[in-house]
Amino acid sequence: MEKNRLREGGRLDVEGRPALAGFPSSGDGGSMAQAASMFHCQATNSHTQHISVVTETYPPEINGVASTLAHLVSGLLARGNKVSVVHPKQRNPQTSDGLARDCYSEAVQVRGLPLPGYHGLQFGVPAKRILRQSWSHHPPAVVYVATEGPLGWSAIQIARQLGIPTVSGFHTNFHHYCKHYGMGGLHNLALRYLRWFHNQTECTLVSSHDLRDQLHSSGFNNVTVLERGVDSHLFAPQRRSGELRREWGLSDDDTVVLCVGRIAAEKNLSLAIEAYRAMRRYNDRLKFVIVGDGPLRHGLQREHSDVIFAGTRTGKQLAQYYASADLFLFPSETETFGNVTLEAMASGLAVIAYNYAAAKLHVTHGETGILVRFGNAKGFVESACSLIREVQAIERIRRQARQYVKHLNWPRVVENFEALLMSAVQQDVAGALPTLNREDVAT
Repeated sequence: MEKNRLREGGRLDVEGRPALAGFPSSGDGGSMAQAASMFHCQATNSHTQHISVVTETYPPEINGVASTLAHLVSGLLARGNKVSVVHPKQRNPQTSDGLARDCYSEAVQVRGLPLPGYHGLQFGVPAKRILRQSWSHHPPAVVYVATEGPLGWSAIQIARQLGIPTVSGFHTNFHHYCKHYGMGGLHNLALRYLRWFHNQTECTLVSSHDLRDQLHSSGFNNVTVLERGVDSHLFAPQRRSGELRREWGLSDDDTVVLCVGRIAAEKNLSLAIEAYRAMRRYNDRLKFVIVGDGPLRHGLQREHSDVIFAGTRTGKQLAQYYASADLFLFPSETETFGNVTLEAMASGLAVIAYNYAAAKLHVTHGETGILVRFGNAKGFVESACSLIREVQAIERIRRQARQYVKHLNWPRVVENFEALLMSAVQQDVAGALPTLNREDVAT
């Protein structure tokens, strides 16, 4: 078994760890279980490649980007690749079920600083010296840059200097967050920076065709779709718990409305609570459970004492919370995808969501969920109320949603991911790399 190399500030600490150590399976909470069943440990790719992944966040941190990356890295490892992961040294990170924390062949840890408004997360500071040293001694065939902070930008610069092709991932709509944090005037500046950043790479990967088209129209070059998968073994209706529902004060015949995600302004939870209040006028045996944590939790918990705030749940426990509910409200307007949508469908829930991102891609209105015109808050509430009055429709949608997601497996996604990375390797790098243009940031 290959030894992992852990670099901190240029120091090399050699210690033995398994190359495949599991991965989380959730947008805002995950499990590292199911790795063996999702991906075979033996190599399936006869041409081993060294791939470097650069990211500000990685398990055991709990968020959608970390979850997605861990699935991708685990899959690349299972296909016989060597994967080095560059990320900030984690300070008291949230853990996931106490299981194995690492999922890589090699880790390169760099300095990080706290990310304002995101407790427990950091952004990586520039690490040119460490990256040049690492990649000069063990050059990767390709670098995947998953986040757009200073660490990601320094990775692109060093990769270009060393002639290593880069692919980037657009995982978060940071420019849309501005209005939720009193910085609406910075929206265009943030978008310009993101465009400038991603246009330095061979290709930018996004999770949906809609997002690809939006970025193209905003001047992003070479944008390609890489869809997402879901662990339908972990997230399954069979995990429904009568005991948990009794803890919530409900019988098997009552209705539970669920929301899973970061409790923050960009998630639009006030609309979910408004919909819940309206739904109770038609069914007073209704409970609303919110799974997750964030800066708005304590305020909302004080204002809405009848709502169950369950905190962060991960792994099998999270899957049990999903399966023990009936309806899933997802009012967010800032998602690039929304892993929780697929997790809810896999758990057999009737999803009510805006018609974009994962919902638009995977929900058929009235059959596997309910779609609402993007931004139509009144329509969102009305749709929730209409569905709560149709018990038979809820049961039918729940069954059909579960049936639909069975084909959305991670191994297929990983295979496509690997093919896109190798396509960048095969390009004429010298001719394909765009030149840096400072004016692009200001236009």
